[in-house]
Amino acid sequence: MTSLSFPDDFVWGAATAAYQIEGAARDDGRAPSIWDTFSRTPGRVAAGHTGDVACDHYHRYPEDVALMASLGLRAYRFSVSWPRIQPDGSGPINPRGLDFYDRLVDALLAAGIDPLVTLYHWDLPQSLEDNGGWPARDTAYRFAAYASAVYGRLGDRVRSWTTLNEPWCAAYLGYGSGVHAPGRQDAAAAFRSVHHLLLAHGLAATALRAGGAGTVAITLNPAAVLPADPASEADAHAVRMVDGLHNRVFLDPLLAGGYPPDVLAHIERFTDLSHVHEGDEKTIGAPIDVLGVNYYSPTYVAARSGAPGGGGAYPGTEDIHFLPPSGPVTGMGWQIEPSALTTLLVRLHTDYPGTPLMITENGAAFDDTGPDHDRISYLDGHLRAVHAAIAQGVDVRGYLVWSLLDNFEWHDGYAKRFGIIHVDYETQRRTLKHSALWYRDVITRASLPA
Repeated sequence: MTSLSFPDDFVWGAATAAYQIEGAARDDGRAPSIWDTFSRTPGRVAAGHTGDVACDHYHRYPEDVALMASLGLRAYRFSVSWPRIQPDGSGPINPRGLDFYDRLVDALLAAGIDPLVTLYHWDLPQSLEDNGGWPARDTAYRFAAYASAVYGRLGDRVRSWTTLNEPWCAAYLGYGSGVHAPGRQDAAAAFRSVHHLLLAHGLAATALRAGGAGTVAITLNPAAVLPADPASEADAHAVRMVDGLHNRVFLDPLLAGGYPPDVLAHIERFTDLSHVHEGDEKTIGAPIDVLGVNYYSPTYVAARSGAPGGGGAYPGTEDIHFLPPSGPVTGMGWQIEPSALTTLLVRLHTDYPGTPLMITENGAAFDDTGPDHDRISYLDGHLRAVHAAIAQGVDVRGYLVWSLLDNFEWHDGYAKRFGIIHVDYETQRRTLKHSALWYRDVITRASLPA
């Protein structure tokens, strides 16, 4: 029987984020993050849910690592909670916070699982937000110091370091649309945040490299932006504008030497460029070893007079219609289209050659009232899409399913379940879903049926 085989060194793993699973919000010196403040503000998160307890991973990590090992995971991507390490976002390091990640890394290594550290997955210390947050340049320097502190403790055992997760979300959803923490709605602040997040990455990458880090990466959520009508020049123009705001504003300074001029001109509609200092683009463009790719669903757009555009998430896109999903959707209402992932990966390989890619998040939320066959179908389709990209010469190094555990799904609270492991939030009991067993078998074979 023929099969679709993946490279022998292909990395199979799963991913999580600190605020979504750790809980222990007030334990061992941890201070509030912007997500603590946001989730405790009435009306911000579905049903008033918070990450105060979440999956209690902070106390239950040995059980979770054992479950990872039982599934044959080769790698585990987790994020570090900045307010556990520096409660005020700067100044003294909290050793008890680092102690937790020490224990977690040691447990992973003992189980034969490679720890992949992400330094920022959106949980900015609230004290730094009080001092300006990501729109303030100083936050970038604070992040670099924090990155150095974490590396100083874990760098002897952790080889792979990712600076930021999805700065698009942190900037546009946190400061533009306000649907994520800290909940601000200010296009100028969103654009300044884009730059300072990228500057933070560059400063941290330089510091990590100086310390001897083996692999330095950043994870984006690049969008497969597609036209409603491929023959329409107007739709093509809409695609380029949205692609500029979502993709090229990050990818070009990271991988092509600087910001694209058309995007800078767009940004100047909302704010001057005084926050972009001489030398910043060189710092941002510090070489990386891997580009992490988080993908869930494509984005279709059309030019349409009078359309409201993408709101605060895409400032200045009036007269662009963001099409609603069509065909099968996930429990989030996101369109299921695996072929768009192949298109995206080939585009990244073509436009930004020489940068290895890794799928650092891919998965789906479903209602999970019974066996999660829908999730298996989703994962199977997207792994086939990755295989198709590899067959076209794209250097994809691995695949990390989102998520290992059901968890706190940001402004949706606990209503949406992405995990391949079910979590009963009342008892904290973990149960392997059918998708977990399916994924275990895929890892064992390193292939899919043809």
